[in-house]
Amino acid sequence: MVAAPYATKLMADLGAEVIKIEPPGVGDGSRQRGPFPGRVPHPEKSGLFLYLNANKYGITLDLARPEGMELFERLVADADVLVHNLWPPEMDRIGLDFGRLTRVNPRLVMTSITPYGLTGPHRDWRAEDLTLWCAGGICAINGGGPDHPEMPPLKTFGSQSGFQGGVHAAVATLGAVMAAMRDGEGQHVDVSIQEALASQLELFFEYWPYMGLIANRLGRKPIQPAEALQCKDGFLYVCCIEEHQWRGFVEVMGNPEWADEEVFSDRFKRAQNWEALRIFLEEYVSGQTVLELYRKAQAKRVPFAPVSTMGDLLNSEHLKARGFFVEITHPVAGTYKYPGAPLKYGATPWEIRMPAPVLGQHNEEILGGRLGVSAARLAELKKVGVI
Repeated sequence: MVAAPYATKLMADLGAEVIKIEPPGVGDGSRQRGPFPGRVPHPEKSGLFLYLNANKYGITLDLARPEGMELFERLVADADVLVHNLWPPEMDRIGLDFGRLTRVNPRLVMTSITPYGLTGPHRDWRAEDLTLWCAGGICAINGGGPDHPEMPPLKTFGSQSGFQGGVHAAVATLGAVMAAMRDGEGQHVDVSIQEALASQLELFFEYWPYMGLIANRLGRKPIQPAEALQCKDGFLYVCCIEEHQWRGFVEVMGNPEWADEEVFSDRFKRAQNWEALRIFLEEYVSGQTVLELYRKAQAKRVPFAPVSTMGDLLNSEHLKARGFFVEITHPVAGTYKYPGAPLKYGATPWEIRMPAPVLGQHNEEILGGRLGVSAARLAELKKVGVI
């Protein structure tokens, strides 16, 4: 629902011509997911679908039907890249086979994004976002850990595993395209979302063999303070590990007497006595606003960080100045604000060229105009459910 659409969105936004293929009738599953304006479900108004599929052409094809596969292969013959995230048994069922397609187009780069990869004992296992966060190890480090056994492992909201799989797939695909330009032949790119997530675990792999520890979200830290604490109007990440940072924060707090206690005299003792120190810090921080305390700490070169809410991001003067959010007008959904480019090129500006397609919007343009399928044949294919 997210991985292949996001991978191809990144390429479409940079100028690639992308043709999105959806099954006839219901279309892409993200059309049913939302969020929807006014909380009224509508297949052409899903915020997730509209975000992921701007700058793309959209057609419908039933690839399980011989007529649909024949049209698909004609499209593949002229394509540089095919990106999909079909479940491997579904690939087998419809005949989505790289060997078959490379005979149609030897230059083709085909990227398969699957939960566990195209080989191994878990090849045919299905997975959703929650399953993949758990399989990739991230739920474990986002849990309470051994010091907080009452706290379960947690996943983030939404379909973040799909976005991570999509980013990895986009990079891998573009690398394979460069190789095809050099060598004159394509290749099959196998992207495992589980491995994409596991590759982001930083030092957490080393914690286990080196120290016998499971790194986690709430477990005891060897150095403190390094925590998100609640102010009057939100959370602020309080970080003052180094001694000069700690002294700067003590000055911000007005040099309270408790800060000179022996139990808080260095960063290791502050960590060992964190439960006591936290009480003092929470009492002070709770009386400040986020920006008020952030600016005071910034003036002392103490690296605090406001924890941005979605409202904070939407109203960020910095993001507005960089033009991050863009307005897109869709013929059915209307005009809304969307996240824009996470990057900028000096010579080839990023732009939104067209909104996400309505279901089957470009059937006539792509199948008729490019492949030469007659209007009568298109009508026949629509009647029998191939498009």
